Amino acid sequence: MEEKIIIIPDSFKGSMSSTKVADIIEDEIKQTLGDSTCIKIPIADGGEGSVECILSSLGGRKRYVTVKSPENQDIQAYYGIIDESTAVIEIAESSGITKQTSYRTADATTFGFGQLIKDALDQGCKKIYLCLGGSATTDCGLGMAAALGVKFYDKDNKSFIPVGRTMGDVKRIDCEMIDSRIRDTDFIVMSDVENPLFGPLGAAFVYGPQKGATDEELELLDLGLQNISQVLRVTTGTDYSTIAGSGAAGGAGCGCMAFLGAKMERGIEGMLQLSGFDEKKEGCSLIVTGEGKLDSQSLMGKVLSGIKKHSDDIPIVSFCGKCDILEVELKELGITAIEIGRGIPVEESIKNGEKYLRKQAQNFFINFRR
Repeated sequence: MEEKIIIIPDSFKGSMSSTKVADIIEDEIKQTLGDSTCIKIPIADGGEGSVECILSSLGGRKRYVTVKSPENQDIQAYYGIIDESTAVIEIAESSGITKQTSYRTADATTFGFGQLIKDALDQGCKKIYLCLGGSATTDCGLGMAAALGVKFYDKDNKSFIPVGRTMGDVKRIDCEMIDSRIRDTDFIVMSDVENPLFGPLGAAFVYGPQKGATDEELELLDLGLQNISQVLRVTTGTDYSTIAGSGAAGGAGCGCMAFLGAKMERGIEGMLQLSGFDEKKEGCSLIVTGEGKLDSQSLMGKVLSGIKKHSDDIPIVSFCGKCDILEVELKELGITAIEIGRGIPVEESIKNGEKYLRKQAQNFFINFRR
C-alpha cells in the first residue's frame, strides 16, 4: 500500500540544514518503503534560513542586490521571489550579525533591509514576507524606513538617518514621502519573538548584549526606543510598543508595523501558509519532522507546535538530537520523538548528525508497517 508522507523538518543547528535533514529522511523512506510518496517541505521559524527553505520547497529565484550593511558598507544581499508577485526577505541578509566586522549594535543600521524591500517593490511584488531574526541592529527599523522615503528630524529640524545611538534625537517623523507602493502591498512579519519594544523584556535589554552592547549602551538604546515609541504615537496615533513582537530584530517589528502596516505572524504560521501545508497534508498518513532539541518551547509557538496545530491528528514523528519532553506528554499529542543521539556525547551527535539520523530513520521506517 502506497503511503503519502510529508517531511517537514527544521534545521539541526550546528549540524544539518533543514534541506539536508529532509533529503536524508526521504532517502531512508525510499529505501525502506519504496512505494511511498514523499512531499518535502524544509522549514524554518521565520529567522535565518527561511528564504532557502521556501525556495527549496516552492521554487522561485534569488535576486541579488547591492545594499548597505549594518556598518553602512556596500554588500551583496539576496531575497527570494516566488511566482513573480511574492517576495521573502530576511533582515539577516542585509542587516545581520554575520554581515559586519564588529559588534556595534548602537551604530548599526537597517537601511539595507529597506533597500531590499524597495527592490522587491520595483520587481512588482504585492505580497512581501519579512523574516526577522539574526539582526545586528537596534534601530527600531528606522534605517529601513529611511531607505523607503521616511524623514527623521532632530530638535533643530535637521533631517538625519537615525541609528540606535541617535534614536533619542528624533523629535519629528515625516512619512509623506514614503514609497507610495507600500499602501498597496501586503506585508507579513514572520518572527517567534514576542518581546515588547522597550523595558526589561524589550529589544535592547534582552537582545542587545548578544549584539555587543555595553551596559551603558543598553540604557541609551532603551531610552531611544522609548522616545521613538512616543514620537510614533504622535505621528501615527498608535502605540506599537506593547504589541507582542514589536521588539523583534532590535525593534524592527515595531518599525514594520508602523511604517509598512505589516501584520505580525508567528514564524511557523507564515511558513506553513507559504508552503501550502494545509493542502499538501490531504491524504497523508504520516508527518515527519525534526529539530536539534525538543523542549517545552517546541510546544509553544515553535515549529513542532505549528505542525501539530495544522496536522488534523495525523500521526507525527519527530527526529531530534535531544528530547526534554516527557514521553507520556508527547503520546497524548500523537507525537513520537526519536532521539538520534541517545547515549552519544552531544559533540559527537552534532559532528556526525547525518550518520545517526540515517540510522534512526532506517530503524523507524523498517518497522513502520509492522
